[in-house]
Amino acid sequence: MTLEKLQQLLADLLPYAMQLLAAIAVLLVGLWAIQKLMKAMANAMERSKISKEIHPFLLSMSSILLKVLLLFSVAGMMGINTASFVAVLAAAGFAVGMALQGSLSNFAAGVMILIFKPYKIGDLIEIGDYIGHVREIQIFNTILEAPDKRTVIMPNSEAGGATVINWSTRGAVRVEVKLPMPYGEDFPRVKAILTEAMKKTDGVLAEPAPEVGIDTFDSHYIELSLRAYALPDDYWPVYYALAENAKRALSENGVMMAYSEGVELGKIGK
Repeated sequence: MTLEKLQQLLADLLPYAMQLLAAIAVLLVGLWAIQKLMKAMANAMERSKISKEIHPFLLSMSSILLKVLLLFSVAGMMGINTASFVAVLAAAGFAVGMALQGSLSNFAAGVMILIFKPYKIGDLIEIGDYIGHVREIQIFNTILEAPDKRTVIMPNSEAGGATVINWSTRGAVRVEVKLPMPYGEDFPRVKAILTEAMKKTDGVLAEPAPEVGIDTFDSHYIELSLRAYALPDDYWPVYYALAENAKRALSENGVMMAYSEGVELGKIGK
């Protein structure tokens, strides 16, 4: 190869070499800037109210998106036509989105739950026909532990799109037990007996105070409602203890019980 040809080759390669060096410099600086940005984003999330369960996912998605944009920029600097790659990625993304439509709706609902926090781990919640303590909030599912120790795996799209009753928000839940009282009994006397029994029940909170009231007037008896408040984790123990203590108190005080039509009234056994 003659000197003139070598000089011509170097002259032809010089612009590409400069482009390559510039692209490498942009790539290195861009990766460094993304790393610094991710650290700043992580610190901002720690100071925010965004649920910690979603921090790794948001950081990972942001990092991937920024790196993809950086690679496209570097490829453009190298003179590579990225339009075809963008079209292919868009088509692939559309196909994947259609195939995973249900999963994506669960994912989106999971992100919203973790950000807006209608409930958190440990809360006692009711969604549709299910009630239980929240044991885990995943990206796609919410895991509940039912009172009978069943594990309920609920898709986040169902949990996020339904009415959620959060029994733990106020720190106490109302426990209600219903009892039938004959029309012939003295309600103030029965009310005093039951109120005292409720106050002595373990787990019943002093505030709000427990109360007894007439709920409905049936054709054969008056239905009473015993309402007390307890901590969410004590709901079922307090519910059964209320019923047991109410029965005992009525028996010890000789209160008559209302039976079905055609059966005479009688005392309550111990």
